Amino acid sequence: MTGHGNPLTELYRDDALLVVHKPAGLLVHRSPIDRHETEFALQYARAMNGGGHVYPVHRLDRPTSGVLVFARHPDIARLLGQQMMAGEVSKTYLAVVRGWPAEQGVIDHPLREEPEDRRLKGMEHPVRDAVTSYRRLAITDIPVQVETYPSSRYAVVELRPQTGRKHQLRRHMKHISHPIIGDANHGRGRHNRYFAERFGEGRLMLAATSIGFRHPVTGAEVRIESFLEDSFTRVLAIFPGFQCPERSVQSAP
Repeated sequence: MTGHGNPLTELYRDDALLVVHKPAGLLVHRSPIDRHETEFALQYARAMNGGGHVYPVHRLDRPTSGVLVFARHPDIARLLGQQMMAGEVSKTYLAVVRGWPAEQGVIDHPLREEPEDRRLKGMEHPVRDAVTSYRRLAITDIPVQVETYPSSRYAVVELRPQTGRKHQLRRHMKHISHPIIGDANHGRGRHNRYFAERFGEGRLMLAATSIGFRHPVTGAEVRIESFLEDSFTRVLAIFPGFQCPERSVQSAP
């Protein structure tokens, strides 16, 4: 953790970029969904930048932890935004899901845009192409009846979104009937409650573990990796033999 109560952890910094680990439960910036919230990753990143403005390059949902990139200049944000739009930025996530999905696959399922403001949800919104590739990393079968079966199956999956739709990973995993544990909107309530009771807290089991892009100034390939929070690694202990990533900060400029 960064000192003075700042919940962000610095992963990488140079004259153009500030890359941090955002904990689960922290909004990136002010949102009409949470009008009364007063703490945001944006204000903490600004404090880490000596009070100077920073510009979020991409979004990370409130319950998702992991790598978050800020530009230190608006032109840098624009250049990275162009890379995002062109599909030139690679993102990797780790998730725990219900059931055992195939060892690997591609989910090509268009998604209707979800408005930030709940008051707009009754309106018609466009449907966009959305593609996610996944790879199963570990499985477990717990001798606990959560639903109708005498035991319950879960898996660890690596997710790589090829597009950037809102809640894409959560909606895509629901689409293939392997919802992410802890997802209150797209998951299964009984499984969410089981994990919350077993581990003493509930959280969305989704973490952004790495991001790769072309440095907007030097042109060099950059890949930045992050650690997993303790609340995530405790759950991974139920998967026998799975090697949890070490709690360390790694960056490759």
